[in-house]
Amino acid sequence: MEPSPAKGKPQGRLLVSTTLDAKDELEERLERCVAIVTSLTNGLSEREANDAITANVCKGPQQHEEVCLGLFALLLTEPSQAQRCYRDLTLVNRDGMNVILIKINQILMEKFLKLQDVCRTQLVWLVRELVKSAVIGADGILMTLMKQIAGGDITNKNLWLAENVLDIVVEQREWVLKSGMLIAMSVYTYLRLIVDHGTPALLVLRQKEVDFCIGLLREKFMECFIIGRDLVRLLQIVARIPEMELLWKDLLHNPQALSPQFTGKGLLQLLTARTSRKFLACRLTPDMETKLLFMTSRVRFGQQKRYQDWFQRQYLSTAESQSLRCDLIRYICGVVHPSNEVLSSDILPRWAIIGWLLTTCTSNVAASNAKLALFYDWLFFSPEKDSIMNIEPAILVMHHSMKPHPAITATLLDFMCRIIPHFFPPLEGQVRQGVFNSLTFIMEKRVLAHLAPLFDNPKLDRELRSMLRERFPEFCSSPSPPTEGRDEVKMEESVSLEMDNHVLLDKEGGCYDNTEAAFSDDEEEINNKGEGNKKREFRFHPIKEAIIEEPADITPYVDQLDDMMKEKVLQLQKGSDTETHCEVMQEIVDLILEEDFDSEQMSTLASCLAELFKGHFRGDVLPDEITEESLEESVCKPVCLVFRNLCQMQEDNSGFSVLLEMLAELYQKQPKIGYHLLYYLKASKAAMGKMSLYESFAQATALGDLHTCLMMDMKACQEDDIRLLCYLTPSIYTEFPDETLRSAELLNMIVAVIDSTQLQELMCHVMIGNLVMFRKDSVLNILIQSLDWETFEQYSTWQLFLAHSIPLETIIPILQHLKYKEHPEALSCLLLQLRREKPSGEMVKMVLSRPCHPEDQFTTSILRHWAAKHDDVLGEHIKALLIKNNNLPRKRQSLRSSSSKLAQLTLEQILEHMDNLRLNLSNTKNSFFTQTPILQALQHVQASCDEAHKMRFSDLFSLAEEYEEPSSKPPKSRRKAPASSPRSRKGAATPVSNEEESASSSASEEEDSKPKAPKRKRKGSSAVASDSD
Repeated sequence: MEPSPAKGKPQGRLLVSTTLDAKDELEERLERCVAIVTSLTNGLSEREANDAITANVCKGPQQHEEVCLGLFALLLTEPSQAQRCYRDLTLVNRDGMNVILIKINQILMEKFLKLQDVCRTQLVWLVRELVKSAVIGADGILMTLMKQIAGGDITNKNLWLAENVLDIVVEQREWVLKSGMLIAMSVYTYLRLIVDHGTPALLVLRQKEVDFCIGLLREKFMECFIIGRDLVRLLQIVARIPEMELLWKDLLHNPQALSPQFTGKGLLQLLTARTSRKFLACRLTPDMETKLLFMTSRVRFGQQKRYQDWFQRQYLSTAESQSLRCDLIRYICGVVHPSNEVLSSDILPRWAIIGWLLTTCTSNVAASNAKLALFYDWLFFSPEKDSIMNIEPAILVMHHSMKPHPAITATLLDFMCRIIPHFFPPLEGQVRQGVFNSLTFIMEKRVLAHLAPLFDNPKLDRELRSMLRERFPEFCSSPSPPTEGRDEVKMEESVSLEMDNHVLLDKEGGCYDNTEAAFSDDEEEINNKGEGNKKREFRFHPIKEAIIEEPADITPYVDQLDDMMKEKVLQLQKGSDTETHCEVMQEIVDLILEEDFDSEQMSTLASCLAELFKGHFRGDVLPDEITEESLEESVCKPVCLVFRNLCQMQEDNSGFSVLLEMLAELYQKQPKIGYHLLYYLKASKAAMGKMSLYESFAQATALGDLHTCLMMDMKACQEDDIRLLCYLTPSIYTEFPDETLRSAELLNMIVAVIDSTQLQELMCHVMIGNLVMFRKDSVLNILIQSLDWETFEQYSTWQLFLAHSIPLETIIPILQHLKYKEHPEALSCLLLQLRREKPSGEMVKMVLSRPCHPEDQFTTSILRHWAAKHDDVLGEHIKALLIKNNNLPRKRQSLRSSSSKLAQLTLEQILEHMDNLRLNLSNTKNSFFTQTPILQALQHVQASCDEAHKMRFSDLFSLAEEYEEPSSKPPKSRRKAPASSPRSRKGAATPVSNEEESASSSASEEEDSKPKAPKRKRKGSSAVASDSD
């Protein structure tokens, strides 16, 4: 049962929240925008309201964004106004709905699970309207919405979403057919969902999904061909459905019935094509994806149980969720490829998660499908095309399960043997070769040094060992020379040591071996005494896959081109030198720009060019020595001719959009084209001042969103070429400030890979004025997000921040988020920076708001420094805070300290920190606690606090006891002690005392400039007071 909202905190209308949740930034912003729109239109007729918001939009980009977001928020929260708001939105927007698309994408990726039911319904309605209006970029939004349909989930909400999205793509079929990627993504999504909808109550929905998939597969099979081998896997699972069975038979025995280009060898070509990460990732919701990535990048091996238990409770606890395990395994094998740093650390390895998923399978069908998902990349593995990372998890699951779970190893080995003849008998030879290639490549890459201890292990039953020897005799023989003193029981230790010896002793391949990897720790090795540390020194080496140049194969595509274009593409294939390639490429561009060019050829042409130019996207782009000549030479590639032609055109030119479409198609086939365009726009003289061209390119892609496109391209650049990433960084931040300055994701990409030299270069760019990476309105949020990053990444972030001239007060609220054990990097950087600053009221407040802990010396250390350098200023600030917090009711202080997750300042906290400072200064000559403001404040607090506090802080309050009597004299009496004594005795003491007490309470008494003076005067005054008594 959800808690009812607190009286003092109204529930938001967009997101579901509890009383403990902080107000969501996005929701707050949308509410502000709604208020702006409401204030503009309140009390006006419909026509007057239109005129008012149109006039406001024309004032500038900020007003345009506020009005658009206000209408967007009203549309989500007020269904009765949805039609009018959408109509107004289409009339007033000036950016092709771009600002709305960005916000929808953000909500879908980050907030969808928290949306109120009404808002979720309205969001789907809005996506439907955007698709009806054929808004550019709506296809990307629709694909993101599909990603939210969870596999293995037949709850009402999930079924409602699946059906509504299906209705959109069925109703707008003609629009869907214009996007090859959307066709493929829709087919992949609903082929997978059909499996979950087999119960009698869901047969109507399943039939709609089957009809939709059959229609697209038969009409647009070549567009679905880009899915790759996983298309066959999904079809195989649903092949018993009658309509699917007919399609399956055509696929196997009559392929040309599906497409004239799909010949008898087409099935083999489909099975040898790796499935893109986009498809494997689309069947996990953003939340699942985030949790899996967290486990494989943050959780330490051995500490994973609570995370796995949470994941199982959330997603794998129902009978229907059995089918989700295949999606998770395919995602881990094909998408989660950890860096060498993670592989060599104690982070939870991929094989451990897959082993856990296999043990949670309770259905034989699900277990069989899960094993197929694990071995699927083995069946047609080619070292030239496929990645070692796709096949590594399966061999390591078997290897590491041999001791603790031999039954898992046995069932996987049995499956590997039996799948060869049974997967597809006509292709048995190719499957056998694929598995053989996988095992050979595993040994070459030293994932395991030898397979004999695994294939011929005594723990396996005799029949299985016999079958393994029959299928794989090459891998069952013991390594030569034999290693003495090792038996098969200690198989795992022997494997790792043998591997290390090979790395060290194999002279012919020594250099190659040193660049290769053995992945994942073994618990026994970690706990092994004596040689444990020594082994780990040799276990891990970075992977570097050998690149084997193979001739471009454009056979499946070239026959689909018209004669003229086909001739040029073949010339491009035969040409040997760059100059010839460039000339032919210019002729191809000229053909594209002709009026009679058939745009339906664009996708096919892009496939040809991507294949022909794949060599251009390998290796470093940036020259070793950066000069004008070397930069110009580096952009003289055939693909850069498309960029150059775009730069020479005006945006309103009809050819401009045609070339953009060409680039967008090429981008689908070769994602590296994005950062190559960025490099060209910065490096080429012909592109000077044309960086905005990239924004047009981003909007033309299937993503349709500058921010998403930019992040993906910078990520690709980071993975391929760190020097280029650093070279592009100043331009990216300068040209696209709205996309970069608020992006912690981009900053993390940079600091995660740069070294100390590159960090210093970026700091120099900042100091010179070539680069701005932070601005006041977003820097605090970015620094808070950086608290979860690695140590060097955090230090780099702080160094870059300190290179900017942003006042420290801007980010001082971060102190409320910092815990001394969890955030030492941020605390140490802040401490050094605060040391240089003169304390302000806000700084002192934030420093004192830190919880007191014996081991946390942050507050005491900075207070001590300030007490030595700026004692008078610090004294005034502490006095003001003490008096202000003392005047608050105790109940309110208690509520304030417990109602927020952030640290809050309370009177008790201030007194604790003051007491710690007193103890720290007790053996020094520092006179901080003799200052008038401090003593006045302590006296004020002591007079009104309860007995518990008086007892607890008695030593602190005792400092002000001597000051009690002189505080009852007028200010002048302290300055002239001898003359004031008789006046003090003769005058009426009561009214003067009251006045002085009042003045002290309000913190308005004049302070002495020299700290030692009050000490001397107090001694004289004490004697007078004694006389008077």
